[in-house]
Amino acid sequence: MDRDSQFIGQSSAFLDAVERASRAAPMRRPVLVIGERGTGKELIAERLHRLSTRWDEPLVTMNCAALPETLIEAELFGHEAGAFTGATRVRAGRFEEADKGTLFLDELGTLSMAAQERLLRAVEYGEVTRIGSSRPIRVDVRIVAATNENLPELAERGEFRADLLDRLSFEVITLPPLRVREGDVEVLAEYFGRRMAAELHWEGWPGFAEHVARQLEDHAWPGNVRELRNVVERAVYRWDSWHEPIGHVQFDPFDSPWKPFSPSTRKAQTGAASPAAPARQGGLDLDTVEDLRAEVDAHERRIVEHALGKHRWNQRQTARALGLTYDQLRHCIKKHGLMEGE
Repeated sequence: MDRDSQFIGQSSAFLDAVERASRAAPMRRPVLVIGERGTGKELIAERLHRLSTRWDEPLVTMNCAALPETLIEAELFGHEAGAFTGATRVRAGRFEEADKGTLFLDELGTLSMAAQERLLRAVEYGEVTRIGSSRPIRVDVRIVAATNENLPELAERGEFRADLLDRLSFEVITLPPLRVREGDVEVLAEYFGRRMAAELHWEGWPGFAEHVARQLEDHAWPGNVRELRNVVERAVYRWDSWHEPIGHVQFDPFDSPWKPFSPSTRKAQTGAASPAAPARQGGLDLDTVEDLRAEVDAHERRIVEHALGKHRWNQRQTARALGLTYDQLRHCIKKHGLMEGE
């Protein structure tokens, strides 16, 4: 695998999913890979193929959500010349291209019911028929499918064929989201940070400041590993001092005081506009507060740390951004024991 196809992590939930994929790889049976966006479903599909006896045969990928419903069947099963408007020549489908190898169907839950019916026959009998032809073609294809949908629930509502689900679910590998992979955020952030530093030809890797590492750990990561990679690489490339720890990270790249508003938002904010809310650095359960002064001090420290990192420890700019005088900011820094380069 190339460096973009590596599995990085140490949590038991993640390692269990990888181990299950390794055990299922030699089997000829279909596998379903379930997980949120950015959890690595395509990497698992590649692992299933590379560790199988089909490793030297084609691995063909098709994103079922990337094509209009009218073209999905033609893409999967191929078509004869003249089968429909625009079909000027014979075209083999993805099943034929993946013969003797693996067909990876991403976003399986978006398939139309008609495509599901034809897919069921292909899985059941190992035969596909091009659109416009009456002659079935034998294929030997191992199917790996992925989705972030709850397929059993869709089947109960009649939005996904239950018999197709039965055929495809010999093994189901559910990938854990990053927020439950204990310890993996730190490992992944270091990996992506070092790689970006090397790409920028930095002379060394300074690591992350303590408050940045804490922010990375506290973030919910709705986009999982893909989001973490973007956040870390963006923070590294925006940081100019390779010999100082990364002191600022921006989770939302669209966050800007000048970002455009949708018409509905602009209408709602007509009149007395409320000031923009500061970025949250993790939630606080009010029922658990036992020491008000300690909680207030901790919250103040997080705000000052974040602002200092954002302004690269320019204390005068930080003071202006927080609405403080220079002396007031210096008092906060001394009060919380903050030292430049932490």
